[in-house]
Amino acid sequence: MLFSCNGNDKKESSSNITKSEIRLTDQGYRIFLNGEPFYIKGAGVDKGNIDALAQHGGNAIRTWSTNNGKEVLDKAHKLGLKVMMGVWVGLERHGFDYNDKEAVKKQLESIKNRVIALKDHPALITWGIGNEMNHSSKNPKVWDAVNEISKMIHEVDPYHLTTSPLAGINKELVDLVNERASDLDFLSLQLYGPMDVLPQIIKESTYKGPLLVTEWGATGYWEVPKTEWGAPLENNSSKKADLYLSRYQNSIISQSQQIMGSFVFLWGQKQERTPTWFGMFMPNGNQTESVDVIHYAWNGEWPINRAPRLYDFTLEEQRAIDNIKLKAGNTYSSEVKVKDFDNDELVYRWEIMRESESNKSGGDAEYIPDVIGGLFPNNSSSTTSFVAPLKQGAYRLFIYVEDGNNHTAHANIPFLVEE
Repeated sequence: MLFSCNGNDKKESSSNITKSEIRLTDQGYRIFLNGEPFYIKGAGVDKGNIDALAQHGGNAIRTWSTNNGKEVLDKAHKLGLKVMMGVWVGLERHGFDYNDKEAVKKQLESIKNRVIALKDHPALITWGIGNEMNHSSKNPKVWDAVNEISKMIHEVDPYHLTTSPLAGINKELVDLVNERASDLDFLSLQLYGPMDVLPQIIKESTYKGPLLVTEWGATGYWEVPKTEWGAPLENNSSKKADLYLSRYQNSIISQSQQIMGSFVFLWGQKQERTPTWFGMFMPNGNQTESVDVIHYAWNGEWPINRAPRLYDFTLEEQRAIDNIKLKAGNTYSSEVKVKDFDNDELVYRWEIMRESESNKSGGDAEYIPDVIGGLFPNNSSSTTSFVAPLKQGAYRLFIYVEDGNNHTAHANIPFLVEE
């Protein structure tokens, strides 16, 4: 079924089911739900932020597994949102062996039970089989298994589409998936920094069928410059917001002949190299400027109250790219420059955290590094001084600026403590 338009031969079913199909229209490929076009304005959502997505004009969420699937579907339906339900599939990098026929068969049966349990929910529109199955993958039988899962889903659930989110896209991968997983209804791709050149990437892949962008957002920690000691340089919250907007306008909307919508990442918060790298929200639920720009992209107007905008951040008048090295126990100064669109009173919070030593990839769970306490005599203004930690090693200085209206601007600077 790959690259085809589905739905014309589907049987009648309960009126509660949202029947999804793909049609080629004058505007390009589009998902249709119960006969009506549906352009996806969605996000990969942390469970606590679904309400905020609906409030900002989103219309869909994606998950990475069926965990709490009924709860997620019920919540989405209550808010008028649709769901691309993820089906977690074993990864080679986690040790799953696709030469093990019994393990593959057992996985298929387990997935079948989960699909049957959720397939008739009115919020469901698409199944996402696995996540980045090509990441650190060498065995082409991975795609045989994906194809069997898709065929099984179409047999037990003839009303919903199937796809498999890919880490990037190129001609070799398109040919492989087309050959071994042709039962998929369309392709999905996930990119971060290369989103800036997505139109060229699609062209070079030679793929001309329907697409979803199922993850995109901040430039990844593997794609940015690093310090001399290997610490990746994270963009501040305002630079990230600018990239979110330009990538949406220039690489998603501009490719509307093939791209049927997208799921921005991450409508929530997680630790991945830092606590702020990919999350559009803070741990306390505050929203960053990236939420503002996605609101603008989806609605054509800015939210009533906007996040603070961060213009500059220095440590001893140096910036993150300057390979800053400090002496243990010495006192240093830092300054952040911020403007608030609404002239809200700003609150400043400074923090020093050990550098993450994680070597995880692909979004796998990471530990949160320690915060070093007792270093700031004054922690509540746009300028501060602090005592460098006594233990040698790599650290980050974080600044968080809150506006009192559930918004936060943030930035960090890596530094190395020497004797």
